[in-house]
Amino acid sequence: MLEPSGEPVNDRTSVELFAGGGGLAMAVHRAGFRPLLVNELVKYACDTLKANAAVSRGEDEWIPSTGQRWPLVEGDVSRVEFGYLWDRVDLLAGGPPCQPFSLGGVARGDEDKRNMFPEMFRAIRQIQPKAVICENVSGLLRPSFRPYFEYIERELQLPFEERNGDATWRDHDEVLRARLAEEPSDPKQRYQVITTKVNAADYGVPQVRNRIIMVAFRSDLGVNVDRFREAVRPRYSEAALIRSMLDGAYWERHAEVPDHVRRRVMSRLPATPPLDDGLLPWRTMRDALKGIGGQSPLPPVPWERLDRREYNLGGVTDHIGWPNARIYVGHTPNELDRPAKTVKAGVHGVPGGESVLLTDELLPEDLNDSPYPYRHRYMTVRETARVMTFPDHWKLAGPRGEQMRQLGNAVPVALGEFFAQAIAAALDEAESQR
Repeated sequence: MLEPSGEPVNDRTSVELFAGGGGLAMAVHRAGFRPLLVNELVKYACDTLKANAAVSRGEDEWIPSTGQRWPLVEGDVSRVEFGYLWDRVDLLAGGPPCQPFSLGGVARGDEDKRNMFPEMFRAIRQIQPKAVICENVSGLLRPSFRPYFEYIERELQLPFEERNGDATWRDHDEVLRARLAEEPSDPKQRYQVITTKVNAADYGVPQVRNRIIMVAFRSDLGVNVDRFREAVRPRYSEAALIRSMLDGAYWERHAEVPDHVRRRVMSRLPATPPLDDGLLPWRTMRDALKGIGGQSPLPPVPWERLDRREYNLGGVTDHIGWPNARIYVGHTPNELDRPAKTVKAGVHGVPGGESVLLTDELLPEDLNDSPYPYRHRYMTVRETARVMTFPDHWKLAGPRGEQMRQLGNAVPVALGEFFAQAIAAALDEAESQR
């Protein structure tokens, strides 16, 4: 059973919607929250959850005790009733499906039936959690969607002000604006909302991944939102990574890097170090493959084993070589001494080279003029899981494509845990002062 990373101050509880392969659910649990319910629709993702930490709940409604597996309701969230959890949940978490808002989606916004924010608000009305966390794509902040996103923020502030079935979102937005101008009749039905635009690399994830995280605290709790904003400021930076390369600290940590690789990386850095911002260096692909937080280095994938077959490669699961990776204009690889590109689900494959890895091994041909004179291959599922900060013991169900889809749709565990810990601390502080 997955255990929290530290001793929680209180017996905190959570509910997770749109759980996918378990990134955010795992993060919330590691931050000390006990999952009372998780929900997911996709079969392979449900299989992943059950293989690691969850058990099918069945038709009966029950509350797990400490140490029990997470009750999983498999199927459409619109059919899940949450009333039995009323006022028993500290944190409601989830990443409502983002296809309506991502640059890769159809860009129909709230008119798209895949918009699951209304289900999040329904769950809030039935549960009345102390806090809510939602992760979604930064496409919500595009100018064309900005008015609708601001409406979502107001809905999250007043989730009990239910939208009339015949009303447009603009009609409902006018109602919300009017209610927000009034004193709340019941502070438990109003929330304070903090929206943070994040790059996962700024929080110790070895991946550039731009997202928004919305956190809401129930107004009656008196959470200090200014202190919370300060608590979730970035801890890592690209400038610090560059400084660590220029002063040699990065290369001391990676003494195995060939000289020709180090020279090429250093040739692209500025001659003058960036100013010290007091932050930690971004983590890189090389850091991820070598191991972060006590992980062992992943064994290299032999070039002769790019054969799609599982075999005992250092005892690591899902570390399978995959053939036919290519590099071309618009399809460029991940480089080891940078954070990985954004891991994507890719309904029809991944178009930008996000799943291709450039190695340290030089090509036999003389390609000094090429920006990529090294051999390359597809990343394994386990390597991809590493840059999503999933632990190596987390089993991903299904064929390779479905495993990669689960990872691409997930919240990086380290990012989710950072925010969940900050939420727990804010709740602890507010309750200690009441």
